[in-house]
Amino acid sequence: MSPSPLLAPHLRAAWRALAAWDVDAAAIERISTSENIVFRVDGTDARRYVLRLHRPGYHSLAELRSEQHWTAALARASVDAPIAVRTKRGDGYTPVALDAAGGEWRYAGLLEWVDGEPLHASIDAALKASPGSKVPSTRFAALGGIMAAIHNHASHWPLPRGFVRPRLDADGFVGERPFWGRFWETPLASDQQRHMLKALRKDVAQRLRALPTTPDVHGLIHADLHPGNVIVNGPRLHVIDFDDAAFGWHAYELAVAIHSYQDHPRRDDFLAALVNGYRQARRLDDGVVAQVPLFLLVRTLASIGWAATRLRHDRHRTATLLARVEQIAEAALTPTAWT
Repeated sequence: MSPSPLLAPHLRAAWRALAAWDVDAAAIERISTSENIVFRVDGTDARRYVLRLHRPGYHSLAELRSEQHWTAALARASVDAPIAVRTKRGDGYTPVALDAAGGEWRYAGLLEWVDGEPLHASIDAALKASPGSKVPSTRFAALGGIMAAIHNHASHWPLPRGFVRPRLDADGFVGERPFWGRFWETPLASDQQRHMLKALRKDVAQRLRALPTTPDVHGLIHADLHPGNVIVNGPRLHVIDFDDAAFGWHAYELAVAIHSYQDHPRRDDFLAALVNGYRQARRLDDGVVAQVPLFLLVRTLASIGWAATRLRHDRHRTATLLARVEQIAEAALTPTAWT
C-alpha cells in the first residue's frame, strides 16, 4: 500500500521509509513520541514490526549500527533483545525526510514486534490490588536477572571494529556537554534552584571521578533498563529500547531500574529483590549497591536536562523533578540518609 496525501507528515514519512524494506504494510500507527517517533507496522501477512524514526543529532549512524550489533549479539546469547530487520539492500537503517521539503532528515530502523505488556503494568496492577503483593518483588528479581545477563555478556563480548556508543562518565553526566543536556540551565529553575543545581553538579562530578571503572563495576550497559522497557508475555521477558545504551557504571543501571519507585514505601524491598535477582547470575558487591543513591541523584539531574530540552511537552515533569531534587540529593550525599 502507499500513503495517502491526507496523512500527517510523520505518518507519510513512515510510509516512505518502509519502502526500503521488503514489507507489505496494511497499516502503520504511531504509538509513541520521545527520543524517536515510533510506529507499529501491521503487515498484510499478519506479521508486525516496530518502525523507529530516530531523533536527529542524538546518535550518529555509527552509533545506531553499533546498537544493532549489540542487540544481535545479545539475542545470540539468549538475551531476549530486539531483532532488527534488514532493508532490501541489507542495511540496518535508511534515511528519510520528515517533510517533502527535506527540512529534517532522520534514520529509520525496523524491528520485529513482540506482543505483551510493559513490566511496570504488572507491577503497578499488583500494588493497586494489594500493597503487600509479592508480585512486584518477583518482577524486580526477574529484572535483576536480565540486567546481570546483559552485564555478563558485555564483560566478555569483543567489541566489533567501528563500535561506537556514548560514555556515561563524569563528563557524560555533568560535564560541559552532558549527554542529556545542561540541567543546571533549565529555564524553569528559580535562581535558588539554579544555584543548587550548579553546586550539585560540582559535587557529583568529584564523586563520579573517584569511582572505579574496572570491568566488574563498569562497562557497556542498557542505561534505561526500567520496568517500562521490558515487555512481558507469559514467561517471556523481552528487553526493548537500547537507544541509550552506553559505557557506564552498573550502579547507574540499578538506579534507573528503581528510579520511578524511589518514593514508594517498598522501595528498599524492590531494590533488595533487584539485587538478589542480579546476584543469581553475576557477582555484585555491596559497595556497588551503596552507590545507588548517588546514581538516583544522577538520574534525576539527567532527567531535568532531558526535560529542559522538551519544555513544550515536559514542563510539569521538570517542575516536579526540581521540587524533589534537593531531597534526593540529601539522601544521595548524606551517608546515613538512606538505610
